[in-house]
Amino acid sequence: LTTNQMSVSRVAIVSSSSGQIEELEVDGTSYEPIGDVKLMSNKQNVKPVNGSTLHDVALVGSLCNDARIVYDESGNSYNCIGEPTEAALQVLVEKLGTTDDHYNHQLTSLSKSARSTACNDFFSQNAQRNATLEFTRDRKSMSVIVNNNTMLVKGAPESILDRCSFVRLSEGAAPVPMTAAIREQLNIKILEYGQGMSLRCIGLAKVENINPSQFNLRDQTKFAEYESNMTFVGLVGMMDPPRPEVADSIAKCKTAGIRVIVITGDNKNTAESICRQIGVFDADEDLTGKSYTGREFDDLTPQQKMEAIKRASLFARTEPAHKQELVDLLKASGETVAMTGDGVNDAPALKKADIGIAMGSGTDVAKLAADMVLA
Repeated sequence: LTTNQMSVSRVAIVSSSSGQIEELEVDGTSYEPIGDVKLMSNKQNVKPVNGSTLHDVALVGSLCNDARIVYDESGNSYNCIGEPTEAALQVLVEKLGTTDDHYNHQLTSLSKSARSTACNDFFSQNAQRNATLEFTRDRKSMSVIVNNNTMLVKGAPESILDRCSFVRLSEGAAPVPMTAAIREQLNIKILEYGQGMSLRCIGLAKVENINPSQFNLRDQTKFAEYESNMTFVGLVGMMDPPRPEVADSIAKCKTAGIRVIVITGDNKNTAESICRQIGVFDADEDLTGKSYTGREFDDLTPQQKMEAIKRASLFARTEPAHKQELVDLLKASGETVAMTGDGVNDAPALKKADIGIAMGSGTDVAKLAADMVLA
């Protein structure tokens, strides 16, 4: 439904212990590593001064990340290798610059290929990445251990906030306690970014003075415990614009009597906002009984689930098992189900659907499970 070319457009950091939020506006909507990052209050450019909160934002964005930006000479364009969400964070780091003014002044003299990762290379060369705690759907986050004493974490903002006991202020070296007032203001900002601006939100955090020798990194059930008592660093809002042709396609489906149901891992508010843009929901439509999170759906009784699928058109913050369950329930209610997907986790639902449709750019597993592959 969306272009899947992410770009960070907003960064929010806490500026006072009362919960006041300081926002940054980020220029650019592509993977080109050039653009201004300005304070929205006074339009001044900002840089990650050593030891500052923005320095922490850059460290998490750069090091808690497996993507890479590459320059394609033949197409004169910048592309990403890896997850678009992580690529957007890499581009943010390039736009922020480094903590070394001399290094920053040399950036304009680099080739386009070297410039694509110059700032991320700076941070990776000045920190040793020791281990990765892979993303799991229960905690909705991933983290890395650097320099054997610090954990850098990113993930769904609500999950990150739940496990933060402290927060970095835009001014001030020492973290302060995460109060109810600060948490409330951050939740308001998350709602504004998601529901009001259709931005995909990522929370950034860190844990200092850890002892990795006490961690059992083979046991993923322990990861949330290790990622606790964290210090909140910042909130990032990313644009992922709907594809231009989507709204017309959904309108044609409705005319043909085809009901469109969106299943996504995105935040519910963001997903609802995008669904209004593309015509799944009307602009002012009451979404009671038409939009659920995976957890809300899990809490329903079997009979309530059968009733819910008759009206619902959006399921957000879902896991792979929800896709299979929804296909089963729809088929049990007498519907003919066509399912689209491109990932390995989509394969079981593609197989169960009456018509499984994989994307040409998708994984081989998804293509093999599908009845049809779109070029």
